[in-house]
This record gives sequence, structure tokens and C-alpha cells, in this order.
Amino acid sequence: MTVPELAERLRKWLAGEYQAVIFSLEGPEDIGYALYRRDADAVYLRHYFVVPKQRRRGYGRGCFHVLRGQIWPRDLRLVVEVLSQNAAGIAFWRAMGYTDYCLTLEIMPDGRRP
Repeated sequence: MTVPELAERLRKWLAGEYQAVIFSLEGPEDIGYALYRRDADAVYLRHYFVVPKQRRRGYGRGCFHVLRGQIWPRDLRLVVEVLSQNAAGIAFWRAMGYTDYCLTLEIMPDGRRP
């Protein structure tokens, strides 16, 4: 998707059931964001992004702890989906305490592989 297409997609999510938190340091630059929705029994994390140049500095971990400790209710299940090819993402979320719940398999209509 192009940047304008992504921006429009985010606008639609925010106009609906999703909320966002933007992460910033003490300065003008934002370092990332989280896009999530709260259901009756869970918080579903749709996007979690840290600017590439700010990664591997502990900001992702720290921002997640803010979400979990100050923003999200402690009595709800936390759900995040990670693409199976994203080994770094899987390792990060496991380090945050998430455990495997399910594996979704698919066959594309034209037989190609993603």
C-alpha cells in the first residue's frame, strides 16, 4: 500500500472501534504507535510500530509496559497476531509474555505462496 492508502485505512479504523496511542520521547519526534480495540473480553492489538532507528533501545518494551500497566484493563486477555515469517516480532511478543494460541493456515486462490 502507498502511504496515502495506509493513512486512509488508519483513519477508517480510528473512526470506528479502534484507538491509538502515539509514543514520544522528550522532543518533537514520535517514536511509534499502537492501534488497538477493546472488546468485552480482550484487547486486540492491531498495529504496534516503533520507528526503525529507535528499535533495539528498549522503547518497544517500555511502551508496551505503559499500555499494559496504565492504559489497558488488567482483567482482559491481550491478543496480538504476528505473521509467521516475522521471527523478530514473534520473539518480541513472546518476551513480552504472550504465548502461542493458534496457527492459521491458508491456500491462496491462484496457488501462489505469500
